[in-house]
Amino acid sequence: MELDLASAELKAVLNRLRRAQGQISGVIRMLEEGRDCEDVVTQLAAASRALDRAGFAIIATGLQQCLTDVEAGGNADEDREQMRARLEKLFLSLA
Repeated sequence: MELDLASAELKAVLNRLRRAQGQISGVIRMLEEGRDCEDVVTQLAAASRALDRAGFAIIATGLQQCLTDVEAGGNADEDREQMRARLEKLFLSLA
């Protein structure tokens, strides 16, 4: 399943990933500086949420595209079952 993100959706996902990248860099810097544990964990949790949100946005877009593709035609039962299994695996990977 190829993912074709529309420009607005892609921009939002990339922004989230860049934010997470900055937060992870911040966590590394905080650890190197010996910062307070609570501050480090708070920053790490923010990075984790940013990654989760980016993943969910990608999956939601993929799900929308998959449903559109299945409705447009193809091997209905086989494609749906394969698609369901793949999407379930993706959702569980983020859980």
